[in-house]
Amino acid sequence: MMKFRFRRQGNDPHREKIKQDLFAFNKTVEHGFPNQPSALAYDPKLQLMAIGTKSGAIKIYGAPGVEMTGLHKDTAAVTQIHFLYGQGRILSLLDDNTIHLWEIVQRENRSHLVEVHSFSLPGRPGIESTSATRVTVMLLKLSCDLLALGTEGGGVHFLELPTLTLLNKSLFQDEIMQSVPEEYRCGKSLGPVESLQEHPQDSDKILIGYSRGLVVLWDLNSRHVDNLFLGKQQLESLVWERSGNSFVSSHSDGGYMVWAVSSSNPCTHDPISSTVPYGPFPCKAVNKILWRTTESGSPLVLFSGGMPRASYGDRHCLTILQDSSHVTLDFTSRVIDFFTIHCTDKDKEFDDPSALVVLLEEELVVIDLQMVGWPTVPAPYLAPLHSSAITCSCHISNVPPKLWERVISAGQQQCPLQNYEVGELKDPIQKPKTSDGTVRFWDASGVSLKPLYKLSTANIFQTDCDHNDSLTQAGEEEWPPFRKVGCFDPYSDDPRLAIQKISVCKYSGKLVVAGTAGQVIVLVLSDEKSDHMIDVATVDLLQDREGFTWKGHDRLPPRSGSVVFAPGFQLVVLVQCMPPAAVTAVTLHAEWNLIAFGTSHGFGLFDYHRRSPVLARCTLHPNDSLAMEGPLSRVKSLKKSLRQSFRRIRKSRVSGKKRAVILRSSSCLPQVQEHDAEVAPVQRRIEPRSADDSLSGVVRCLCFADTFLRDGTHHGPTVWAGTNSGSVYAYALDVPSQEKFSEQSVEALLGKEIQLMHRAPVVSIAVLDGRGNPPSRLTAEKKDQTGYYVVILSGLLDEMRSALSSPVLDSPNSSADVTLDTTGELTVEDVKDFLM
Repeated sequence: MMKFRFRRQGNDPHREKIKQDLFAFNKTVEHGFPNQPSALAYDPKLQLMAIGTKSGAIKIYGAPGVEMTGLHKDTAAVTQIHFLYGQGRILSLLDDNTIHLWEIVQRENRSHLVEVHSFSLPGRPGIESTSATRVTVMLLKLSCDLLALGTEGGGVHFLELPTLTLLNKSLFQDEIMQSVPEEYRCGKSLGPVESLQEHPQDSDKILIGYSRGLVVLWDLNSRHVDNLFLGKQQLESLVWERSGNSFVSSHSDGGYMVWAVSSSNPCTHDPISSTVPYGPFPCKAVNKILWRTTESGSPLVLFSGGMPRASYGDRHCLTILQDSSHVTLDFTSRVIDFFTIHCTDKDKEFDDPSALVVLLEEELVVIDLQMVGWPTVPAPYLAPLHSSAITCSCHISNVPPKLWERVISAGQQQCPLQNYEVGELKDPIQKPKTSDGTVRFWDASGVSLKPLYKLSTANIFQTDCDHNDSLTQAGEEEWPPFRKVGCFDPYSDDPRLAIQKISVCKYSGKLVVAGTAGQVIVLVLSDEKSDHMIDVATVDLLQDREGFTWKGHDRLPPRSGSVVFAPGFQLVVLVQCMPPAAVTAVTLHAEWNLIAFGTSHGFGLFDYHRRSPVLARCTLHPNDSLAMEGPLSRVKSLKKSLRQSFRRIRKSRVSGKKRAVILRSSSCLPQVQEHDAEVAPVQRRIEPRSADDSLSGVVRCLCFADTFLRDGTHHGPTVWAGTNSGSVYAYALDVPSQEKFSEQSVEALLGKEIQLMHRAPVVSIAVLDGRGNPPSRLTAEKKDQTGYYVVILSGLLDEMRSALSSPVLDSPNSSADVTLDTTGELTVEDVKDFLM
């Protein structure tokens, strides 16, 4: 039995600096999709895309790995952004009605996004309301020398670029109303400016659309109205046809109109055509529309919104129309904005769009407009990490090249471009398989996370969603022709599929995933497709213990019959823990063909080569009633946990006051006694947790190690388990050699039980060699006899305590546990000094 006590030192500045160096967190790069996007822009010349957010951030994306971020001084939402064509500059409009000009500059061989100018539109003299000058839309001319601002008051103001200087050529409704026929005025205001569009062939003319429905073609040089288009429906957006001979307007009734522009007819009352694609019933507004000409003849029409209000008013949709081809892209989050990648050369006759980019509230979706059926294109970045709820993560470094190539190959076979034939999608709510119970592999070596491969465990089980899918597929063809697009799926078809723990062996290509319903799935990487039955093994962690009844969810029933597995990670065996509680810890040792797993009831050891359990240990305390009720019932323990926490805080405060009194009374002691009191180590009182605390039997960590457990001269395989109540279990394992795996079974013998004095949860266990390093394969091969140390990391209230056992533990027959003193302040430097 050994006891270690560390002297508590004073506030040493050098020591404090070391702590900051060891434990300080600095943000280096952001992974994933921007939070709360609110605006979108694209520069076709520089091929840059920009996204603005509600927090005032602007993120610019180029080729994979090229990202820049700018942050406004005020945390106001970015409502609109526009690139200055080919200049590396960008304009932003904020929710506080300010306009900002940003520029990409080079500093220290790096590109930075820097704000160079800002502007706020002043109020109109004689008008007190500031809403009249609130900017609703911006138009940046292609020449990048003029910026037009449409306002809620119906005025249009002009700024000189790049200085953002207000020009004395503002256009107000009074000037427009003089050209409007008397019968159209009716004493009504034209409303806010909803859209501004530059003429594609004559840059001196702009199209102004007012909320009431009036559209004006205005000549900037002569300050004259060239054409009036007397629309009667509330206007939402405008878009020019490439030749400039016509334009399209979208409206609040779910329809769009095509208007002819002719110098011989300065006042047009009726459009060429008017269409409500999803009528005749009331529809929602068409928020934005694009009209792109194609060499094949028929134009490509793309618009957001317009769904039947009663039936599908809650859907987030974007429609693509061309001739008889009609697809309604159905997203799971709101459409923020979209644009097409098309030909911008004025000498060309057609737009010929190649891709559609849609910014959604939770993801970015790209559609190939040149392939038949308009399939989706996997994005090289901006993939949403939160496509479904993230329940756990695992980082793997120094991945072997062979494993890397095999994972990439499996992902490429898994995600080819999906080619849909228009008319084949009969299911109006058809969607891809849910992402619940999936494991996604990402390339984290660059600036942005790139998706590599997706593993789904849902096909192993028979769930309720399978029955619903079969009923849906049997339904009749419905209208509109929905196609589920995107990978963001926040809804869970079965919460039991959620993955709780992951363990990977990068050398053998084996993977273990554990879920909420006690399922532990062992998989191996395969390059070929397979088809086989599901091998299931059950491990009872209660060991027929009396007096406990499981009141939680049922286990997930495995799928019957043969299951097809695509190239990638394929099932080896499914281990089902009973009761089917959520798995709280899992670890894998591929060389020994062993997995260890733990729940709130105990832990088990399983030999997946022989498909047989090796060990099942129950860690329940007699008062662990909540462990029988599952995670959904743990809310009941909230009041009890709070009450116990406040009691511990109250006790610590009382004990602190008592110690303070003692220190004050010691001031009258002789000088020598004061010096001796300073030398003595200062110890803090530990309030041990009650053994009656709920969920004390939860297994928090598991660890395989080749170390000294039985004696100090022979090391061998061991498995360690730590619980929520500060208990540590160590088992010696008798693992046969590789040649005898099929003949002999693995045996486990209890080597030691350790109970930490403070009963704090054991959050991690690691084994270090005599030099303070994790033991490697090389160390094991050399039979290093310098001694191994077991480091147990436990949590005590808001602090983390560490404890070291002796290099050679007592024999299993010893009745005394290893005494661990965690009263002193133990730091990483202390551990290093002790081990060295």
